[in-house]
Amino acid sequence: MRICSLLPSGTEILFALGLQDQIIGVTDLCDYPPEAATIRVVCRSRIDPSVMSSEEVEAEMHRILSSGESPYELDVDWLQAAAPDLVITQDLCYFCEIDAGTVQRAVEPIPAPPTVLNLNPRTLDEILDSFLEVGAACAVPGPARLLVSDLKARIDAVARQVNGARFRPAVFSVEGVNPLVIGGHWVTDLLARAGGRLPERFVPGCPAERILWEDILAARPEKLYIDLCSSDLSRSVREIPWLAAQSGWSDLPAVRSGEVYLIDHSTLSRPGPRVVDGLELLAQLTHPDLFEGHIPPDTVLKLDLNAAHSDLDLIGDAFKPWPDPASIGTHPVAAAI
Repeated sequence: MRICSLLPSGTEILFALGLQDQIIGVTDLCDYPPEAATIRVVCRSRIDPSVMSSEEVEAEMHRILSSGESPYELDVDWLQAAAPDLVITQDLCYFCEIDAGTVQRAVEPIPAPPTVLNLNPRTLDEILDSFLEVGAACAVPGPARLLVSDLKARIDAVARQVNGARFRPAVFSVEGVNPLVIGGHWVTDLLARAGGRLPERFVPGCPAERILWEDILAARPEKLYIDLCSSDLSRSVREIPWLAAQSGWSDLPAVRSGEVYLIDHSTLSRPGPRVVDGLELLAQLTHPDLFEGHIPPDTVLKLDLNAAHSDLDLIGDAFKPWPDPASIGTHPVAAAI
């Protein structure tokens, strides 16, 4: 088959199923695995969060949408000339990737239009189901079932360990800053499965909606996770001063105890195979007494109260790599892990 993946998670699924040689086009956001960078880019985002603040991204997105334009530039001429057999896209978030409607209109003139597979999972179970959808569409149902089976085994292992927890700390996940956005959809599902206690309003699968600062204050999180969508750790560090400047920040239980974590977005914001890595990572952050070895280097920073500074512009310097490299391998954890 000739496959065009306009979805970073779709690209990761295809690689996991061994279909990388059949991918003829991707987006500029398809950066994993590294080999994806060798495939022709046919869709580019018009907004680069890596060099813009959240406020700047919000303003530019508003300008683009109010003008009737798309946040993405799709090479329609290439798509129609290449005439792929399958195009993978989504309709879950207009900001994260190009939408299915735009793709459908682009491929309609092709004499034998490709199948447009629209993936919109909202929970962890639906993510696993989407792998089976891709497997069926690409005529590789066996490898897809095997992938799902392997991932389910890891999910079940987390569940068994979490069941042994003495308590579930109150957790909160922030996916956007200025404006504030709750980590919804599968992120809330991951938080619950990782042994966290969420506010009743934010159930697994709920939308990634805008919230007020007062919502965080009311939740009184004991663990606060800052996993900004489409952001690496360096951008998250730049956004922290805005959060720390909000009234009541220093009174949050998570801040008082230093249980504030900046998390690289890659394993949480994409509904691909690595989402189970994200589950294991959150489980270790939520229950460090039960889990070890699930946080790769350079993926998490933790608030160090000893390094906190009164100058809010320097608050980012108080976040240090976690776990502390010197402590890795010394934590007593159940032998079953």
